[in-house]
Amino acid sequence: MKKFLALILSLAMVFALVACGGEKTDDSQNNDGDTSSDSPVAITLATGGTSGTYFPLGGALADILNKNIPGTNASAQSTGASVANVNLLSQGKVEIAFIQNDIAYYAANGTEMFKGKQVAGLQGLATLYPETVQIVTLKKSGIKSVADFKGKRIAVGAAGSGTEANARQIMEAYGIKYDDIKVQYLSFGEAASALKDGNVDAAFVTAGHPTAAIQDIATQNDVVLVPVDADKADSLIKKYPFYTKLVIKAGTYPKQDADVSAVAVKCMLAVTDKMDADTAYAIVKALYGNLDRMKSAHSAANAISKDTAKDGMSIKLNPGAEKFFNEK
Repeated sequence: MKKFLALILSLAMVFALVACGGEKTDDSQNNDGDTSSDSPVAITLATGGTSGTYFPLGGALADILNKNIPGTNASAQSTGASVANVNLLSQGKVEIAFIQNDIAYYAANGTEMFKGKQVAGLQGLATLYPETVQIVTLKKSGIKSVADFKGKRIAVGAAGSGTEANARQIMEAYGIKYDDIKVQYLSFGEAASALKDGNVDAAFVTAGHPTAAIQDIATQNDVVLVPVDADKADSLIKKYPFYTKLVIKAGTYPKQDADVSAVAVKCMLAVTDKMDADTAYAIVKALYGNLDRMKSAHSAANAISKDTAKDGMSIKLNPGAEKFFNEK
């Protein structure tokens, strides 16, 4: 009887151990499931103000990523645009940012508004569309070339802004320094008003064309777009590789009878070197496979093309994006 009871007790202990072992196996499987790739990958896109171009395009891109990359939870965030977006990227608060390629260049090289504050690890995914540096004057000013700026009142953009850097660099190509002109540090809106009111002789405006503020001036005044000559554009691009050449077609603005040669910076998508090549490849592939969605969000996207995606690329291209663009 004692032997029988001992056998029963031994079997009970074995069953208990097996049961405990089974529970551990189940817990392990459950934990594996909780940390699996089923969890969505969050991608935050830094854009710009809600009334600008970056925000609707960012929303469209987020929609594209959510629908074409499994396990992605992408969202667009309204921000203060290029400079703010670089800072958000460097702080790890966003994964993708819409920025101008000149701002990216300054950040990566520690110049202009990023002097002494170089941002390491910035990478590009693609350049998207041009943001034209438009030099605007009125016919009555007599200004026909940047070379005519000496002694004139020139609105160069807000102090420390990207536009202000554009103005300084273009005038530099013509041998004109700030000491040669009457510098007016005015924002985009202020410059348009000052030009209309006759308080400045010419103004620099960096924005996709046609620009509403310039169209507004042109409805009541004879607006003249000052060209950037081809040789000056070439020397500019040699020194500042983020510029590209383009033509503002005749008829873009009221009473504009001829094409005008200009230079532009480009809107681009930037990331950091924390983004792996496979993710970058998937993002760029999804973008260029769904351009109709981008075009439906804003007309600026009509200029987005895989053929020009590396034009004006001012920082290192992410290896995944490079792989995509090298594919036939």
